[in-house]
Amino acid sequence: GLVTKCDNDYNLYINFENGLQGKIPRNEVEAIKLDNQGMPKENLCIGKVHKFVQFKVKNMEEDQLILSRKEVQNDAINWVKTDLQEGQKVEGIVKSIKPYGAFIEIGGGVVGLAHIEDLSIARIQSPFERLKIGQKVQVVVKSIDRENGKVILSYKETLGSWEENASNFKQGTKVKGKIRETEKHKNGIFIELTPNLVGMAEYQDGLEYGQDVNVYIKKIDYQKKKVKLLIVK
Repeated sequence: GLVTKCDNDYNLYINFENGLQGKIPRNEVEAIKLDNQGMPKENLCIGKVHKFVQFKVKNMEEDQLILSRKEVQNDAINWVKTDLQEGQKVEGIVKSIKPYGAFIEIGGGVVGLAHIEDLSIARIQSPFERLKIGQKVQVVVKSIDRENGKVILSYKETLGSWEENASNFKQGTKVKGKIRETEKHKNGIFIELTPNLVGMAEYQDGLEYGQDVNVYIKKIDYQKKKVKLLIVK
């Protein structure tokens, strides 16, 4: 439901299409934190206004539904502790992005972390190059700390295998790529064709990370899982 307001007592309200109003009492609001005086932090409550939230209906009082976010979160935590499995694919929503990775909600307020190295095979400098806040994504559960309810996720696992990505390209064709690494001392430049497919071209001066380039596919080696490229104009 869509939260319409937060009152002075930090209760949340939801209006339904049939004219009914729902109320999430402050002690049933997920993510309400207490300050040193034991009072909710106002900004966290207000921050949920005009946001969609999940809830359970507890009861009805004077034509008003009493709702709970806390019960939804508890169910989700129990799901993580008992039923969620490593290797399982789940749907999530990107909630926040940090330099080291993306935090993705996978249900009921449970948020997992996908580290930057788990966002693509091609090395990137910022998670923003792959994801944006609010984006719905498929992710794979990489590991679970059941005791603490923490989940580590992988996004790159859903982007196809090397073979699947390579099958979309043909040897002897020209395509567009993006510079990812320039290894001058190794005489090579790594170029992203897709997030999970990277090829290598001979080193050239003047090329920078993130630059778009045209490349000619010299060879696709399925045995060694390597793509040899030539940078062209």
